[in-house]
Amino acid sequence: MLLVFGCGVQRVDGRWTLTPASAARVDAAVAHVAAYRSGAARIPPPRVVFSGGWPGRHRWADMPPAGCREGDLMLSRARAAGLGRYADLRSETRSTSTLENVLYAVEDGLLADVPFNPGQPLGLVSHPWHLPRVRFLAGRLLRLPAGAMLDIPVPAASTEGSSWPPRALHAAAWLSLLGARSPAALLRRERRLVALVATLTRRRRRPPVPPQRPGSARGRTE
Repeated sequence: MLLVFGCGVQRVDGRWTLTPASAARVDAAVAHVAAYRSGAARIPPPRVVFSGGWPGRHRWADMPPAGCREGDLMLSRARAAGLGRYADLRSETRSTSTLENVLYAVEDGLLADVPFNPGQPLGLVSHPWHLPRVRFLAGRLLRLPAGAMLDIPVPAASTEGSSWPPRALHAAAWLSLLGARSPAALLRRERRLVALVATLTRRRRRPPVPPQRPGSARGRTE
């Protein structure tokens, strides 16, 4: 089974589409299933879950309508690539953060009936900078050992970096969730972290205030 994490949608010419990062994650899942099938005969079709509703850092913007959220659009792209012929495709479209991706996939029963273990790991599809945090959160929520999860990174040629250092994000996630046990407690803490990162990101991107020239209205005294 693969769990593919969304990475944003965008509105272009009035149409909702995947960001290049989200599209690259779908393509990585398609390529992984194709490579796996080529090396194994008569295997049952794997389940591929596309998870994503609307990125939490953009909550102040309009939410895409049903059918145009991350999970919906990723599923459509996978079907267009022919993945539906070789895999059981599902989607989760409520989540607004990485932890919610896993949590709601569990709540919706999309990861049920599969005993994840080193021989049958849960494949995690995302960018290399995102995978350490994904593994940490999935391990906590699903109580899986490291060997029961498999990293499926987006190829380097398609990789887009985070606006924050990956180690900093991973450390922040680990510290913010330290001691939390229940899914509800984990969710409350991650939402605070997402809100904090969004605020700091907006501040970083805010254009600097130009220095006042001598004699300007602001600095002049009568």
